[in-house]
Amino acid sequence: MDKKKNPLKRPRVDQAPVLSQSVPRPLSNGPGAMHARPLVALLDGRDCSVEMPILKDVATVAFCDAQSTQEIHEKVLNEAVGALMWHTITLTKEDLEKFKTLKIIVRIGSGIDNVDYKAAGELGIAVCNVPGYGVEEVADSTMCHILNLYRRTFWLANMVREGKKFQGPEQVREAAHGCARIRGDTLGIVGLGRVGTAVALRAKAFGFTVIFYDPYKPDGEDKSLGLTRMYTLQELLFQSDCVSLHCTLNEHNHHLINDYTIKQMRPGAFLVNTARGGLVDETALGAALKEGRIRAAALDVHENEPFNAMSGSSSTGPLKDAPNLICTPHAAWYSDASCSELREMAATEIRRAIVGRIPDSLRNCVNKEYFPQSGGPGGPPPTYEPPTGLNGMSPATPPAVASAGPPSGVAPNLLLIQAAVAQAQQAAGSTTPNNCM
Repeated sequence: MDKKKNPLKRPRVDQAPVLSQSVPRPLSNGPGAMHARPLVALLDGRDCSVEMPILKDVATVAFCDAQSTQEIHEKVLNEAVGALMWHTITLTKEDLEKFKTLKIIVRIGSGIDNVDYKAAGELGIAVCNVPGYGVEEVADSTMCHILNLYRRTFWLANMVREGKKFQGPEQVREAAHGCARIRGDTLGIVGLGRVGTAVALRAKAFGFTVIFYDPYKPDGEDKSLGLTRMYTLQELLFQSDCVSLHCTLNEHNHHLINDYTIKQMRPGAFLVNTARGGLVDETALGAALKEGRIRAAALDVHENEPFNAMSGSSSTGPLKDAPNLICTPHAAWYSDASCSELREMAATEIRRAIVGRIPDSLRNCVNKEYFPQSGGPGGPPPTYEPPTGLNGMSPATPPAVASAGPPSGVAPNLLLIQAAVAQAQQAAGSTTPNNCM
């Protein structure tokens, strides 16, 4: 008996369109057919499987997979309302000015040093980050690095892998030279934020005496955590057997660890950086490792990424041939759980922008103070009317916001789009699927 031929498979509607190809717009019936749905683009990645379920009922989601700003698709530059981005590319003021309709950028991560957020604010573009994700993972990874430096597990494991045999205590002593006892040593934490605090609590359990330097923390926080506060960086460096960096990167602390500050550290101290690569002058660090002024260092972040441990940014990189150095590929934040959590939080922030008000409805807008109050390159901060939900209002928006109309003088670019989408959905009697563009 002949089997029936399978009908042609319909394309999946929940798969993000690739902008490097010619992809048709979604079709809609009714008065809204002339207007596209808001376009949200993942600039430097391909996988949108986590973001799709959160955004597909309010926006069209696509990806560019750009490795540089020159590879951002023209359609995104002309039509994207929202952008999601990792840390692969950097958006300067000149790059931001190329976007015609962009209203929000969400960094999938906590750092914002690869976005000119001041210029974005002046252009009326909100920049958001996700500061609360992966705290446990980064703190755990930091402790792994600290333990590796103290117990030299990384180097001992490599010796065994390379076939070295340890036949007596003399050979063990020679191979493990530099191993140190943790209990009683002083760990100095620079930046007592979420991760810095988590590291401090873990380090105390291992027997460290924990001190910290953070000029932005109010008095008394050291008492509540059982830590000792240092009021200058120099004092912390002088008293620490191991220094761990947990501060954001800005114009004031670039190359915080340099030749001058390394000389203020205890001879033979350890250094760990899981925060931002620009905090450490890698040329000064390489010299200090070769001279033995720093006993060992562990870096998860680097000035130039992706980082090649063998050569740095070139064949004569500053960390080339530096001894007692552990490098990992900016992965301290990662676990399957933290990655999903991070992407969900980033997509949810984009959703707040589409169905709510910018910047009022955003949870982690970092450049609100740079928004023009009136006029200016980006115009006033836009206010958007949420699309109609099943019960007459957006389920993610409070009734007061859902019923509020836009104030006078607000550019109606997304208002027209959202009104058209809602009108088309009402006429069709169902929600428009998130087809490819």
